[in-house]
Amino acid sequence: MIFPGQPMGRPMGGIRFQLDWTIFLLIGAISGVGLLNLYSASGSGVSGRFLQQIYWFILGTSAFLVVATIDYRQYNHYGYWIYAGGLILLLLTLVVGRRVKGSTRWIGYGPLGVQPSELIKIVVIVVLAKYLHQDPRVEGRGLKDLAAPFALVSAPVALILAQPDLGTALLIILIFFSLMLMSKLKVRSFLVLMSSLVVIAPLTWTLMLKDYQKRRFLSFLDPDADPTGAGYHLKQSLIAIGSGELTGKGFQQGTQSHLRFLPETWTDFPFAVWAEEWGFIGSVVLLGLYLFLIVWGVNLARTARDRFASVVCIGVSVMFFWHVMINIGMVSGLLPIVGVTLPLVSYGGSSVLTFMIGAGLLMNISIRRYSY
Repeated sequence: MIFPGQPMGRPMGGIRFQLDWTIFLLIGAISGVGLLNLYSASGSGVSGRFLQQIYWFILGTSAFLVVATIDYRQYNHYGYWIYAGGLILLLLTLVVGRRVKGSTRWIGYGPLGVQPSELIKIVVIVVLAKYLHQDPRVEGRGLKDLAAPFALVSAPVALILAQPDLGTALLIILIFFSLMLMSKLKVRSFLVLMSSLVVIAPLTWTLMLKDYQKRRFLSFLDPDADPTGAGYHLKQSLIAIGSGELTGKGFQQGTQSHLRFLPETWTDFPFAVWAEEWGFIGSVVLLGLYLFLIVWGVNLARTARDRFASVVCIGVSVMFFWHVMINIGMVSGLLPIVGVTLPLVSYGGSSVLTFMIGAGLLMNISIRRYSY
């Protein structure tokens, strides 16, 4: 069973603060890759975008330390208040948020802006962990047992879809299903849910997807149908990844990115930039860092002292997993392009904050496994 029902570990009386160097080094290495890649993608010299990302990493590191320092049981205690605060932020975004490219996702003043829909992923993980921690059930869950957690997830998903932000909403749904599966969802219930998704897919296509989202999906099925329009991003990304071959073209030598054939090099397509410059070997190294971090988080879940901590570890791990899977899948033509960031590599302050806070939660739980 992934989620322990009873405290685990060796009580030691008092807190023994011991840094988990594995998490620290993995996060540092991935962040270093992200900054190096952004420096290259931004062109020659130190750009304003690169400096701004450094500022966000400094802020993210501060958030990492604060989150890791506060006893994680406090997050459990105030879980529903944290959830309420997250919903208020999403509502404020719809009311007073900045509208950019047809979406209202950012809230802030002047150059300082935060995307609450990114941070809400952590909020959802915490509130689901609190709910499952309080639920005494340890055997398989049926459909009726999913009603309460589904309601907790539905509210933020609905507000995020109203922005609209399909990619983030999809990720929250994937995090929810991943946690429910690992909390021993009955096989029959899982099959019913999958069948219902197949049934509602046509309604989603007709009623929820915008025209540009439909074009992206159709270009995924046939990139050559519109190579200079909806399929342009994918075609250029595949050229960049393939041209990197085994060892890559070298740092700042990628022609697809530096000649501006590849769009959105610092947000949606940083992996294509990395693969072109560092090749297959560099790509495997980056994916290996992610895999090591995800496996480490799952292992922490197995040794956590209580169910709340275990669910949080799984939640943060699957958040990293789905982001990596979807981003790599979309830039390599295996999935439709939905605008999902690559953790700590894509440019964006809210994304950096979200993953640094998630890493801080992993560190928090790791250093307190044997402290009580």
